[in-house]
Amino acid sequence: MQIDAPAPSSRAWGDPLALLLASTGEGVFGIDLDGLCVFINHAGARMIGFEPDELLGRNMHDLTHHSHADGAHYPVDDCPIFKAFLEGLPCRIDTEVFWRRDGSSFPVEYSSHPIIDSGEVRGAVVTFVDITERKRAADALQRAKDELEERVGERTLALATALKQVRELAARSEAVREEERTRIAREVHDELGSLLVALKMDVNWLDKRLSEQEQRTLEAAGDMRERMRSKCQNMSRLIENAVDNVGRIITDLRPSILDHQGLWAALEWQAQEFVQSAEMSLNWCMDVDDVPDPPEPLAMGVFRIFQEMLSNVGRHAHARRLDVRIVVQAGVLTLAVQDDGVGAPAQAFEAADAYGVMGMRERARHFGGDIQITSAPGQGTLMRLSIELPHQMSRGTLG
Repeated sequence: MQIDAPAPSSRAWGDPLALLLASTGEGVFGIDLDGLCVFINHAGARMIGFEPDELLGRNMHDLTHHSHADGAHYPVDDCPIFKAFLEGLPCRIDTEVFWRRDGSSFPVEYSSHPIIDSGEVRGAVVTFVDITERKRAADALQRAKDELEERVGERTLALATALKQVRELAARSEAVREEERTRIAREVHDELGSLLVALKMDVNWLDKRLSEQEQRTLEAAGDMRERMRSKCQNMSRLIENAVDNVGRIITDLRPSILDHQGLWAALEWQAQEFVQSAEMSLNWCMDVDDVPDPPEPLAMGVFRIFQEMLSNVGRHAHARRLDVRIVVQAGVLTLAVQDDGVGAPAQAFEAADAYGVMGMRERARHFGGDIQITSAPGQGTLMRLSIELPHQMSRGTLG
C-alpha cells in the first residue's frame, strides 16, 4: 500500500508549540529547579538583549532579575518566580523590573506557573511582557489625577476663603448699617428731640401767657406781647435748626443733589465737602461732557464707592493733597482718587479685615466694574474704579 507524502500545509504545522512560541509577542522561558534556562522564545530573549542560544543553561534570576528597580540586591530566596514553583503555586506580578544585557531595566509584568510531572514540581514556565508604555500612561494618568486633585483643592480653598470673606463682609455691612442706625437715632434723639422739647415748652409757655392776657393791665399786656414776640422769634430759630438737622440727616442717608442734579454734580459736591472738612487741597478734573447721568442704581453705586474712597483717605492717608480725575472714554467710566499720604503695602488692601476695600470691590463687581489699588509706604495711594456704562449712554472722549 502506498502512503502519500504529507501535503505542504501539513508540514507547516509540524511543530505547533514552536510556532506558538515564535509568534507570540510575550517573552516565554522555562527553568528547572536550579533556575537554569531550559528554553526561551525569540521575543523574550530580544527583550533582555540576548539571543536564545546564549541563555540556555544559564541562571535566569542572575541574568535578568538580580536587582530591584532602585538597584538594591534581589535575593533569589525572595524571588516570587522561584517561591511560586517551589511551593507549586502560580503567581502574577506587575510591580517589578527585569534587567537587560546592557544594564538597563524595564518595568515588567510576569507570571510563573509550576511544571508538575507525576505529582512533583520539575520547574516553571515564566511569561513576561514589557509594560513601559502602560506604566508611562498610568503615571501620566496619576499625574493628571494629582494635578486635578490639587486644582480642586486650591479651588475648594479659594471658594472657602471667598465664602468666609463674603460672610465677614456681610457681617461687617450689617454692623455698619446698625452703627448708622444708631448714629441717626442718637442725632434724632439728641438734636431733634431736644429741639422739639424746647418748642413744646415754648408753646406751653405761650398758651399759658395768652390765657392770662385779659387779666393784665394795658401796660403789662404790652410788655407781655413783646416777650411773646421774642419767644416766637426764638421758636422760629429752633424750627430752622430742626429743619437743618433733618436736611443733614436726609443728605447722609441719600444726598438730594444726586436726585436733583445727577451723579456728576454729586461727585463734585462730595469731593468739595470732604476736602473742606479734612482741610486738604483738591485738584479736581472731570471730563464727562455730553455724557448723561447713569441710571439710578449704577449712579448710587458709583457715588457710594467714591464716598468709601474718600473715607479711606480720611481714615488712613494723613494726606494734604487730593487728586480726583473722572473721565468717560469709549463708554467706560474711570474714577481715580490719588492722595499724597503715607501709603501702605499692597497686602494691606487684600487683608481679610479690609472691609471697606472688599465692600467697594463687591459693589463694583455687581455692576461689572473693577477697582485697582496702587500704593506703597511713603508714596501715597491711587484707587481707580473702571466700569462700563450702559450702551445707550453717549460715549465721551478724553480731552
